[in-house]
Amino acid sequence: MTRAPATEAGVEAFEAARLRLQRLAYRMLGSVAEAEDVVQDAWLRWSRVDPAGIDNPTAWLVSATTRLCIDRMRADRARREAYVGPWLPDPLIEDITEDPVERAEDVSVAFLLALERLSPLERAVFLLHDVFDADYGAVAKTLKRSEAACRQLAARARTHVREARPRFDASQETVAKLAGAFLDAARRGDYALLSDLLAEDAILISDGGGKRKAALRPMVGREDIITLLKGLAWRGAWPPPGGIRLARINGYLGVILEAEDGLMTIAFEPSEDGRLGAIYLLRNPDKLGHVALG
Repeated sequence: MTRAPATEAGVEAFEAARLRLQRLAYRMLGSVAEAEDVVQDAWLRWSRVDPAGIDNPTAWLVSATTRLCIDRMRADRARREAYVGPWLPDPLIEDITEDPVERAEDVSVAFLLALERLSPLERAVFLLHDVFDADYGAVAKTLKRSEAACRQLAARARTHVREARPRFDASQETVAKLAGAFLDAARRGDYALLSDLLAEDAILISDGGGKRKAALRPMVGREDIITLLKGLAWRGAWPPPGGIRLARINGYLGVILEAEDGLMTIAFEPSEDGRLGAIYLLRNPDKLGHVALG
């Protein structure tokens, strides 16, 4: 059976909603590639309907994308549980010369890691209502749940993510200075300065996915992080020997680096005391296919 081609109005409606769908899917899945796949699946479903019969195309597309994400999360549960070492979301790369599309607090790695602690339904309700400003009636319709149930899901979700969003205003200039000073001190092996740039309870998480070398547990606290960096330097693995590109990674300034075994990204997040609160090293090649040095 041949499917009729999508109408011009249908294509226009989808393109008008595409960015919103991609933003939602990325937050739901933490993966750039999977978000693109889900949005493509939503398009295939949309192309089979008559848009003239849809009162609100964007709401229809958001509902379809949300349900596709939930299905994918449930199907991928076993794979996530078997993941080797700490898990980090795919890096969301934006050029620093362009105005940011996303607010840093809504795509920060800490925030996305907090979302990982939620069930698929909790995550969907929280994102649709608290991040994308949908009312509970629309959320309930999307998830085929009662409004009361959605309110309960949102309340539970907030208890998990409340602490993950920064409660202070760190300018891009502040983060850029911290990141630049950290990279320079690391290059020179100035561990005293590196320690001073880190918050006392700073964390460093590296994700190799079992495919490239990475720490199998988070480094917690200045001493733990400095010990790791010294060990990497002693083995000649730090700092990476290749090229470097500055970029906005998950809302804050970060870098794309060329290591001997391929590209990697480093995302920096500030702390309340004006130091670096978290450093995220992404080395899993499966999550770097969309990343380029040049």
